[in-house]
Amino acid sequence: MKKNIIYCSDACSFCQRAYQLLESKGINFKKHYVKTPDDWNKLMEKTGKNTVPQIFINDIYIGGFDDLSAANASGKLEKILNQ
Repeated sequence: MKKNIIYCSDACSFCQRAYQLLESKGINFKKHYVKTPDDWNKLMEKTGKNTVPQIFINDIYIGGFDDLSAANASGKLEKILNQ
C-alpha cells in the first residue's frame, strides 16, 4: 500500500497549510512529528532538507509546502495520486 506522509512539527504554519490542502482534496495522510535531534537527522538523511513540512504522496517525495502547492496547481499532484 502506498503511503502519504508529512514530516511536520506542531508550531509550523506551512505544515498547517499542507494539511489543509491535502484535506481539501480528500487525501488521507499520516503525520510524523519531527521533535528530537535524532528525528531531524533522519529527516535530513531521507530528504536532504532540514525544514518541515516534508511531504511524500504515494511514497513519492514531493518536497515542502511550496512544492506541494506547485504540484497541485500544475496537475502533477493529481497524476501522482492516480499512479
